[in-house]
Amino acid sequence: MENERSAIIRIGGEEYEMILTTKATKAIAARYGGLDKLGDKFLKAENFEFALDEIIWLITLMANQSVLIHNLKHPNDQRPLLTEEAVELLTTPLDLASYKGAITEAMFKGTARNVLSEGDESKNEQAG
Repeated sequence: MENERSAIIRIGGEEYEMILTTKATKAIAARYGGLDKLGDKFLKAENFEFALDEIIWLITLMANQSVLIHNLKHPNDQRPLLTEEAVELLTTPLDLASYKGAITEAMFKGTARNVLSEGDESKNEQAG
């Protein structure tokens, strides 16, 4: 399912696509106040444990988007959702640091796609 919307990570020997869906964007906005505030939250993290918890939550959220999409499209072939506990047990802090690029890539692709779509709509309006 890898496409222009996702970035791939490996957790516990399995590949997960990290996707910034509208559902994930809403969850991030509810937790942080918006995508633009996400970076500030990590930079201002009070302690290492808090920062790890937030990264684990974000990885779990974004990796589960591809599982949720699969489960929606294939009701007879359901895959289990990744849990924060599984991410904690199947990764090392070094792994989490390496996922930073994948998080950034998935977010960039997700927001770039939205901006492109909005730009295309305005071009269509001007042409009509």
